[in-house]
Amino acid sequence: MNSNETGATAESAAETVANLCEERELVVVSNREPYSHGREGGEITVDRPAGGLTAALDPVMQAAAGTWVAWGDGDADREAVGPDDAVAVPPEDPAYDLRRVWLTDEQVEGYYRGYSNQVLWPLCHLDTAKMTPREKFWRRYRETNADFADAILDSTDGAESAPVVWFQDYHLALVPRAVREERPEAFLTHFWHIPWPSWDVFRACPQYETLLDGLLANDLVGFHTDAYCRNFLDCVDAATDARVDRSSRSVSYRDHRTFVRSFPLGIDAARQADLAESDAADEWWTKFRDERGIAPKETVAVGVERLDYTKGIEQRLDALERFWEDNPEWRGELTYVQKGTESRSGIPAYDALQDRVADAVEGINDRFGTEEWTPVVYTTDHLPEEGIAALYREADLGLVTPVRDGMNLVAKEFAAAQTRDPGVLVLSELAGATEQLGEESVLVHPYDTAGFTERIGEALSLSRTERRRRAADLQRAVHAEDVYDWLESTFETAAAIERGRRSVRTAGPQPTDD
Repeated sequence: MNSNETGATAESAAETVANLCEERELVVVSNREPYSHGREGGEITVDRPAGGLTAALDPVMQAAAGTWVAWGDGDADREAVGPDDAVAVPPEDPAYDLRRVWLTDEQVEGYYRGYSNQVLWPLCHLDTAKMTPREKFWRRYRETNADFADAILDSTDGAESAPVVWFQDYHLALVPRAVREERPEAFLTHFWHIPWPSWDVFRACPQYETLLDGLLANDLVGFHTDAYCRNFLDCVDAATDARVDRSSRSVSYRDHRTFVRSFPLGIDAARQADLAESDAADEWWTKFRDERGIAPKETVAVGVERLDYTKGIEQRLDALERFWEDNPEWRGELTYVQKGTESRSGIPAYDALQDRVADAVEGINDRFGTEEWTPVVYTTDHLPEEGIAALYREADLGLVTPVRDGMNLVAKEFAAAQTRDPGVLVLSELAGATEQLGEESVLVHPYDTAGFTERIGEALSLSRTERRRRAADLQRAVHAEDVYDWLESTFETAAAIERGRRSVRTAGPQPTDD
């Protein structure tokens, strides 16, 4: 039941970007790089973007012929670049430059593992108890942001016109201010891929003023939802002397105006559906099911995520255990497949979570499992894209139940992969995706174990007709508001702001439209 209603395309998104940039260079800045170089058998190999944001941005960047600035963390990355620390990509048909930023071990520990993931990540996910705001983390974060800024400035040095710079995520909050000071005419936009907390939470960060100062150097700041935009404006209003105009959702600060907008991130839904319908997906599922002892007629529930404390895996396992306890008729009939990807190992909160999840799975299987049936099939193995798509496609229930999530693209991937007998999306009301997908999902609160258990039963009881109706509506949503629609919306808004900024120089008004 693949939907034919698609949103924008890579080509139309690239055209929108080109309309904004005109003769100006587009610079994308992210922590993660789109291509990395490694070694295999004594030869240098290239790892390409397999999916997600980097895969979606890659064709746009190829059309724009700009520069992508990112951390070079591949084993052979240094060998692949020239004297300017850049390499042209893709290797078979170079279209844009990948400018790499080199980080020391101390920077990786302090900027990435430290401040980004032990301060900003728990802060924005409302878990301040897990914050570790060490001074050395902040020092490395500032140092590394300065290195990114230097790379941007170097890569655009000598350009005839000011660049358009698009920053990605929470790793780079200070870079816009450094670039603004050196390139005052540049157009700067920033997308924050995780939630933005309320002021009462955000003020728990000792450096809140400096972070806001960095972000307010942008012309446009984007978030997933309107609620995060409101939270951001509240923080600016409370923490700075900026003038906040809520009617236009803009901030006037240090003689500069920043617009704040919501752009719900999507996926490449058409590609996800194609993966689900591929022969490779069929072959993978048959092999996986046989190896794991999942009978063809068993009902299957699936969860796919990083092993992160925000994803609600422990709460989900609690609800499933309660479900099998309260509904013994489902023992041997419902199998839960949990694909977990180890994440940020070495950080105590993550190491402890990995141990707790493994213990919980073992406990459930010991309690309910039989020689013929394993209640929870748990794997941390790398799975190919076709395998993940097959899991989604075959699932009768997709359990996407984070305790906090900025958007959650797994929910959208699950919906796009429902190309055959459709399953039901069981979605946390605390995920950003709820704004788009909540109406046709079965909503749960991950901390309400009893209610969660009941909702699993309700999802399993839905008729095939109702499942098909819900799945069709979900597919229409994820195809219409895909990643390319997100790109177009972002750059159409940026172009409107840029037109307004030009017009004000001739006494025209600033824009207030979306």
